[in-house]
Parts: sequence; C-alpha cells; structure tokens
Amino acid sequence: MLVSYKWLNEYLDLSQISPKELGDKMSVTGIEVEGIEVPAEGLKKIVVGKVEKCIPHPNSDHLSICQVDIGEEELSQIVCGAPNVKEGIKVIVALPGARIDGNVKIKKGKMRGEVSNGMICSLQELGISENVIPKEFADGIYYLPQDAVVGESVFPYLDLDDSIIELSITPNRADALSMRGVAYEVGAIYNQKPQFENEDLVESNTAASDKIKVRVTDEKDAPAYQIRIIENVKIAPSPQWLQNRLMNEGIRPINNVVDVTNYILLLFGQPLHAFDYAKLGSQEILVRRANEEETLVTLDGEKRKLTQENIVITNGTKPVALAGVMGGLDSEITAETTTVALEAALFDPLSIRLTSKQFNLRSESSARFEKGINKGDITKACDAAAALIAKLAGGTVLNGSVIGSTIPVKDAVVEISLAKINRALGTNLSVPEVGEVFDALQFSYIESDERFTVTIPPRRWDIHIEADIIEEVARIYGYDKIPSTLPSGQTVAGALTKEQLKTREVRNVLEGAGVTEAISYALTTEEKSRQFMMRQSNITRLDWPMTEDRAVLRMNLISGLLDDVAYNVARKNERIALYEIGRVFYQDTDPLKNLPVEENHVAFALSGLWQTKDWHKSGEKVDFFLAKGIVETLLATFGVKDVSFEKTTAMKEMHPGQTAEIYLGSEKIGFVGQIHPTVAKTYDIGATFVAELNLVALLAAEKAPLVYQPISKFPTVTRDIAMVVKEAIANQDVVAAIKTAAGKFLEEVTLFDVYQGTNIKEGYKSLAYSLTFVNTEATLTDEEINKAMEKVTKNLTEKLAAELR
Repeated sequence: MLVSYKWLNEYLDLSQISPKELGDKMSVTGIEVEGIEVPAEGLKKIVVGKVEKCIPHPNSDHLSICQVDIGEEELSQIVCGAPNVKEGIKVIVALPGARIDGNVKIKKGKMRGEVSNGMICSLQELGISENVIPKEFADGIYYLPQDAVVGESVFPYLDLDDSIIELSITPNRADALSMRGVAYEVGAIYNQKPQFENEDLVESNTAASDKIKVRVTDEKDAPAYQIRIIENVKIAPSPQWLQNRLMNEGIRPINNVVDVTNYILLLFGQPLHAFDYAKLGSQEILVRRANEEETLVTLDGEKRKLTQENIVITNGTKPVALAGVMGGLDSEITAETTTVALEAALFDPLSIRLTSKQFNLRSESSARFEKGINKGDITKACDAAAALIAKLAGGTVLNGSVIGSTIPVKDAVVEISLAKINRALGTNLSVPEVGEVFDALQFSYIESDERFTVTIPPRRWDIHIEADIIEEVARIYGYDKIPSTLPSGQTVAGALTKEQLKTREVRNVLEGAGVTEAISYALTTEEKSRQFMMRQSNITRLDWPMTEDRAVLRMNLISGLLDDVAYNVARKNERIALYEIGRVFYQDTDPLKNLPVEENHVAFALSGLWQTKDWHKSGEKVDFFLAKGIVETLLATFGVKDVSFEKTTAMKEMHPGQTAEIYLGSEKIGFVGQIHPTVAKTYDIGATFVAELNLVALLAAEKAPLVYQPISKFPTVTRDIAMVVKEAIANQDVVAAIKTAAGKFLEEVTLFDVYQGTNIKEGYKSLAYSLTFVNTEATLTDEEINKAMEKVTKNLTEKLAAELR
C-alpha cells in the first residue's frame, strides 16, 4: 500500500511530524514501512514553461524549434522531438544544468545546427513509470494545467515533492489498505481524530429504480450489491490533483469517471466499477455464477472462457464483468458515455481468489475483496463516488440506490479484564492507561470493576477475541515500553537438551569433513516432494500457496539441496559440499483429521571437485566412496551398532549401480549414492553424490560401548588372503565371514585389492584382504595363526563358495 504524506495531512495534523518519523513510529506499532520515496529527489532546475511559438526544424522531419517562456525577460529556444508539442501549451522544462531521471545532466547544445537551451520533458524523464502515465501522453511530452505559473518549479504541480510511504500490509490488517484506514491508524498512534470531508450528494427527483433492476441469485456470492445511476456525464480528463494522486499511488489516470472509482478505492478501500449504462443492453443487472462455455472479453482485450467457479455480473442474459476482478470491454466507460451505472458490492473472497488465480488477473480490487473490506462503508463509498462523479463530470445522480442484496453491519463486542491484559503483556497498566488506548483507537468502552466491555467499529473487522484486544493495547501503548523479562520456572535449565547436543555434534562432524550447512525451503513442488522418499506417504498441501513452487511440504531434504547445488553450479562454483538438518513431513492418514508427522533428517550433497588442482597434486572429483566415507564417519562418531549398507536399484532418482541403502539392524534409516544422470540433467547439474539419514532413528539408536584398552606389548601378525567370489557378493559379507571364523585374536580386516579381468571368469571378481592378529597377553605362534586362517578359509569356501588364489 502506497500512502501519500500530503494526502494523509488532509485528515490529520502532521505538520510537526516528518515522513521519516512517521514511518519509524508506524513500524514499531505493527505496520511495517518498507520505504519512503520522494519522487523529486535527484531532480533539479525543472520549471513550468509555455510554448509561445513552434515551427518545424529545417533540417529534420521530426524535430520542432520551440520558443518557450520560462519566466525570464526573453524567450528560450528549445529543440523538441515530441510529436505532440504545439503552441500555447504549458510544459515541463529542464533548464541548462538541470538533473533529470537517471542523474542525467541537461546542457545547452545544438541539435541539427539549431541551439537548444534545455529540454522539454515527458513524465518518463522525471522518473515516473510508464505504467501510470496517461495514455495520451505516453509517447510525448506532458501538458501542465493552463493556470500553472511559468518559471515556477514544476514539482508542486505534479506533487513530486510529496513523500510516498510504502506499507507492508499483512492479511490481518486489510483495514490499512485505504487512506481512511491509515488515517485512523496514524491517528491512534498520535492520539488524533481524523477529520474527513466528503462531497455532498445531491439527488434528482427521478428514482434510479425506474432505470434499472438488480437481482442477486445467491447472496453467499454477493452478500451486498447496489447500483447508482448518474446521468448526463461528460467524459474528460481528471483534474490535475486527482491525476497526481493516482499516479503517486501507482494507478494510471483514464478519465474523470474511472479515476473517481480508483480514487474511492484508495480512500475507502472499497472497490467500485462503472458501467456505460447504454452499453449494458438491458435495464437489468443479474449477479450469478457463470455457465460452462460462457465467454467474456475483459477490459484488457482478452477473451476469457468462464466456468461455474466464476461470479459474473450480467445484463440478465450475458456477462458484462468478472465480479470483483475486471470489467467487460463491451460496457467500459468511453468518451461517448453519457450515463453511468456505478456498482458497489461485497463478493465472496474465496471465489474472487480462485477467479483471479484462474485468469492470472491480480488487481487492486481483487486484492481487497480477498483480504476483506469494511462492510460499514459500502454505501458511504458508493455515495461519495456518485457525488464526486457529478462534480467532476457534471452529471446528475438519480434518487436512491438500487439494492440487490444487503448485509447487516454490527459492531463487535469483546469483554476483557485489566488483569488479563497485564498478565499477557507483563505490564502493570492502570484502568486510565488502558482507557487512553481505547480512546486513541476510537473504540467505545464501558469499564466496571477493572473489566472492559469494548465495542469495535466495522472498520476493524480483524478484532474479535480477547487476544486481539491485548495486541491493540500492546501496539498503541508501545512495544518498547513493555518490560523485558526472562522466563522462570523448573523447565528453564539454561542448557541444551540431549537431542540438541547430539544434533550439534552432527553439525560438527559434517563441517569437520568439509561440508557447509545450507537451509532450504520446507515448501516445494509436488514433483520434488515425491523424489528421494524413504517411505510411502501422502502429500501435505497448503490450502492457499503463494506460488505453485511452494505448494506442498517436503518429504525429503535432497531436492532442496539439489536446488542449492544448481544455484552454485550456475555461478561457476566448482567445489560444492552442502548439508542440511531439517524436518520432513509425512502424511499417512487423512490430512483433514491428522497433522503430518514431522521427522528430523540430515542430508548432504557433493558435486564437482573435492580437491582443486594445484602445483603439487591433481584435482580430485567427488565420488561414491567419499560420500560413503562421510556417512561412515558420522555413524562411527555416534558409535551406532549393527549398521549395514545394501546395494539397491529401487530408487528411481538414484544411479542403480552406485546407490546403497543404510540399515540399522532391519530398519532402513537412509541411503547414499549418486543422483541418476537423468535427474541431474533436470536440475542442470553434473555428477552429484548425496546421502540422507533419519536423524531421529540415528540419535535414538543403541550405541556400542566405548572400551579403552592398553596397547599390546606383544607384536602383531599380518596375513594376506586372496579369493575369487561371485560379482554379486558384497565386501561386507566377506568381512563378516572372516570375522566369524577368525577367532578372538583378529584385530582388523582390510580390503586392499579388487580385480576383474584376465584370468578371472566373467561374473566373478578377485578380492584380497589383509588380516591383523594380536594377543595382548602373549606372543602369537605360527600354529595359532595357521589354525585361525584355516577356519577363515573353510568358512569362506562353505558360505560364499570362494576359491582361494
């Protein structure tokens, strides 16, 4: 929401309060100010000029030589290339030495041999967006009002010296999506009562109901709907003050009737729509749901195919507007319009949201209908618009509004005790202090025995319960005045829990291994959410996602890390090693009845180089064994017992030859491996290795006891053994067979060679291991070692059909 400081000053006395002070105060009372902009900042030496003479340039077919009065004794010659320059108009003149948009300095010079003392400017050259400039001046210079005084600064005439305050309005404070709402908010902050002056509505004796009938099919779709008729209007450009206000608020001026509807939208927060009465094609307005296959050409010239999800305004038979979103082209206000049908309504916010999303039509009106409007001001806003149209367009307002539906408006009443306010805020406020807050907010109240009965006007439809009242007291009293206190009680130990300590240790291990922490969004797309799943689950969707890219809760961490990898790859980062600890969300039952299960996971992704090339070593790329080594380091740090890795081809997003599932006993707790090349291609990344573990299961797993023992005084004995086994047999199966048979003196088993090729049958592989034996109490004899090796050989032959080499 853009707020004009000048406009706000018409309702409140802010003469002693600067825009910056106002912005700071609003930010600390609950409405964030994103920025304050003065359009004239950076511009200088730009004045009003009058073109006294204009002749074609002798050496150009598109330039004109203008003699311009800029308030000096002599006329100033300026060469202008605008197609709409002519004699007798008041224009914007940048003098020699002036600064225009983009910090461009204007100098005296020559154009095609003719002297040019400055520049006749368009609005774009003053930094005004082309989107808000009136269409008749979009491709040329801007005409100032004829009463503008030549030689004076142009900024006051265009309100470029105003301060535009940009507010970030949260959905619960939609009341601040209007100048009146902001005036009440600022008035509460500075304990002032806004003063509003509306145009007096003068009606003719002719009843509007004689000209039009209004009917609403379903009042749930349009709880309030009314039409006013204004006859004998003359369509023309709006006065300068109105155009300025609209442009400063980011809205393009169109004509005096349409501009009034936009002005009232900004003033009251009430969307209005003006129809050309003659173009409606009937004397009836029917509000209903669209029929399948119905079409409507909207004001942007697009033909829209409607559905039953859309509420439409019809002339009794065919649609003439998409309710609350955009009007129809066939009934728009044009220069030929003489009678206006002015609509003021309240529409179902859900339907408006769905319609604007369906057609990708987001407008100021639809945003307000979605978030809510002041039901008490619907008629007041319509009457104010009708009066202003009559004033600016010379029209006659017919007697009365034609009502299709109406909604009862009641004040909300909330009761709350002083004790509850103080208990919630940690304050010691008195009855008069709380009463001052309600007075500042202009909430009437009754107090008895330190209990307040507060009446809330319709303009603050966000307040319903005690917590809302407490929030208002805190805001206006001042968050900075609320005392700071530390929590107390037995539950506050000032230390980390066991889970937090273990999670911190996980971070230390991963960062010690050279992996950097990343944080990804918990919301993602449905496709990415279903990738890399470790268990079957339904998807948890948001009812109203901001974008389709953030529509569902994630069920893995890998997809978010791959987005981060892609971001780094696109920026030529060759060494990428990222990890994340976060929640995934499983939904195994009806999401309407049960909350999703939140499970903590840890994951990492490695891509590109692990070590870069330099003068003394070659570059090393990441690979499966590096990723597996990091996982094993993590598991070893926690001393987790009974962990195994099993090759898998079940995960379609993972490379079938370089992926292993990780088991804790019989429970699957994670996986490690390479991203499938086709998946990597969709993320636009190279070979990437990932792992994801169920951190909850990992931290809860039974730990192997840490046993310390002295280094043996007796020598170790090493024996090597080589065998040929089937290719499908895993290393851990061979190691397990060796350890089972070798006896108590076996200290370590190390695989030091793997070979496939000449002299090895197809489908087989050669494995060579080094076995280390030690006895802490005596020197091992050859006989003891030979017996152990015989048992190992026998076990490998019987269980794995190994052939010794």
